Amino acid sequence: MKVNEMDYFVNIKGEGPPVVFLHGFTGDTSSWNEVVDRLTHRFTCISIDLIGHGRTDAPEDAERYQMAHAVEDVEAILARCGIGEATFVGYSMGGRVALQLAITRPHLVSHLILESASPGLLTEEERDARRVKDEALAEQILEHGMEEFVNFWEEIPLFETQKRLPATVQAEIRQGRLGQRPIGLANSLRGMGTGAQPSWWDHLSAMEIPVDLLVGELDEKFVGIAKRMKERNPRFTITSFSGYGHAIHVEEPQKFGTMIEDLLHKGGNTNGF
Repeated sequence: MKVNEMDYFVNIKGEGPPVVFLHGFTGDTSSWNEVVDRLTHRFTCISIDLIGHGRTDAPEDAERYQMAHAVEDVEAILARCGIGEATFVGYSMGGRVALQLAITRPHLVSHLILESASPGLLTEEERDARRVKDEALAEQILEHGMEEFVNFWEEIPLFETQKRLPATVQAEIRQGRLGQRPIGLANSLRGMGTGAQPSWWDHLSAMEIPVDLLVGELDEKFVGIAKRMKERNPRFTITSFSGYGHAIHVEEPQKFGTMIEDLLHKGGNTNGF
């Protein structure tokens, strides 16, 4: 659908209360397929290819990728779909988009489920340092192409646990990454990277909607982030998946889908899985 002069790919399946799924960096709507298939009998599932990813436009202008614009686009997609408010499930980069939407447009988000996501970096010094790293990676992608980038990306510690997946699943994930466009990923880093987005840590305490934080116990960095987020707002709940890493919905989609279904039915408040 065309929103804000951008062609977005949006996958809509099922009937019932709306649930919006936002993927992570290098992902697309297909990464949610197994999770969505568990939910379509009770919910309308809306998966969005974020700007620069999948089948959505990947403009040359890095400014168009700023998080504020991404949030505006998601808001426009909801309006086009006739949705007043929805539950949002966001993974990593998509979780940061969902969190900013919930903070800046709280009337649109009834329930927030964040998988391995953060409110950004706390200090300007941290953000400056991260922007330098993201710009270097963006230049690497543009200069050397997707295969060299994907080879590098597969080896970062964050995705170490994905090496336990069956070879066929790893090959499918790799092909999905290779199918992305260099300009889309590079500009996503520049506009939507953790260093580019505002810090929302000081806004967490004011959030009143249900917020569920899902983390893999082996992803120590994001387990720590989730604990610090809960310190800011004790109403948040943390669900830790034993034996899994950063991308729980990829490593164990059936178990992850069961948890999402449980949270949607019960409104959160689980302690572990």
